[in-house]
Amino acid sequence: MGIFEVLLLSVGLAMDAFAVSICKGLTAGKITIKECLICGVWFGVFQGLMPFIGYMVGSRFEKWIGVVAPWVAFALLLLIGINMIREAFSEEEETKAGFGIKQMFPMAIATSIDALAVGITFIAFPVEVFDASKMFNTVFACITITIVTFIISFAGVRIGSAFGIRYKSGSEVAGGTILIFIGFYSLITSLDKSGALSDSDTIFGMLIPFAGTLLGALFVYTKRKTISDNIRMIFAGSSAGIMLSIAVWGMLKPSIGNPGSADVREILFIFLSFCAGVGAQFLLDHLVPHTHAYVDITEGLNSKLKPETKVMLSEVIHHIPEGIALGTIYAAHFMKTDWISASTAFVLAIAVAVQNFPEALFVSLPIRDKGNGVGKAFFMGVISGVPVPIMAMITLVVVVIFPGALSYIMAAAAGAIIFTVVEEIPQMYAGKDNDKGALAFVAGFALVMFMIFVKM
Repeated sequence: MGIFEVLLLSVGLAMDAFAVSICKGLTAGKITIKECLICGVWFGVFQGLMPFIGYMVGSRFEKWIGVVAPWVAFALLLLIGINMIREAFSEEEETKAGFGIKQMFPMAIATSIDALAVGITFIAFPVEVFDASKMFNTVFACITITIVTFIISFAGVRIGSAFGIRYKSGSEVAGGTILIFIGFYSLITSLDKSGALSDSDTIFGMLIPFAGTLLGALFVYTKRKTISDNIRMIFAGSSAGIMLSIAVWGMLKPSIGNPGSADVREILFIFLSFCAGVGAQFLLDHLVPHTHAYVDITEGLNSKLKPETKVMLSEVIHHIPEGIALGTIYAAHFMKTDWISASTAFVLAIAVAVQNFPEALFVSLPIRDKGNGVGKAFFMGVISGVPVPIMAMITLVVVVIFPGALSYIMAAAAGAIIFTVVEEIPQMYAGKDNDKGALAFVAGFALVMFMIFVKM
């Protein structure tokens, strides 16, 4: 675990304390620097102390833990991350006002208990920032967690006092996603005996699209009430063009290679995989209840889900094949470097992030416009993008275990994406004749195609 992973882990752990800090700022009303410092110190110290305790306790059983350590660490991070996301769905937690010991001590324990389990994972995936002992590196990681949590908690109190609780749910979802992501990443590096996947570029590239989702969801906090039909169709058109270009040039072409020299049976399997991806996406579209906000079309099984949840699920369905595509792109880079170079993988990750921006926006804005709170709209936009990094890491795990399946998974993901793009085109125009959307589609397709071939 290098410095980048340590910083990412620190941010993920700090999100729970950040959510509580927002609540503290909200209940306190008018706050001063003193309250911010108190909150930062309490949460920072406990968040850094707990992993150290977990590491020390776990070290005594290292001989027994060693055999199953990667899976234990993966399970712990997965459970912690899922629990953080679950808490984001729950009702607002009760946070007592005040910054005294009686109020802060229980909160510090509650927000840092997850970090205790994370300390045990340092045995399976030791911190290797400096050329020094395990203990020195572990202490450095714990100090880093303390500092990051202090800064984030300090800011959380200020944000809660100024803006209320609107950022709480989104922060918990983001934190949980990061921890789940690190769990998958850690498992992959332990399974990959070649060490090719230990490069930090992988974890960074996987999170780039999620950053696009966060930025798109944040748009809901602007004073702009809505976006015009022209802007919406330009966003939707460029997003569809980007994904179609990724499916064709970034996935199908590498998986087939040179059709003239490819084995007929291999092309047949690629074709069948492509059809399987289309079929899987077709089933998702017809089974999962979801609503296309701007055209008010509801599909899937009958359900009592809330309207805002169905709007969010419409993008979740789209992001599942995108996540699989991202995972295969990085798998192809590491396992078939002649297929996709490092620069091409990075370009494709950026392209997915660019198109994730409007997709998150198309979740958050309609939910807000229907009378829901801004915080809830932001939360729904954020959670709509969670499948991308999670599915990407799951796909990497599968490809590491079954490397021969890479080209078929790429073809299946391409089929699912193309089905989604084609299915969305009529809804993109919403009964309006607008050439701007079509031109944006072509521009998105051509731009990604250009970037892929230039980098290759």
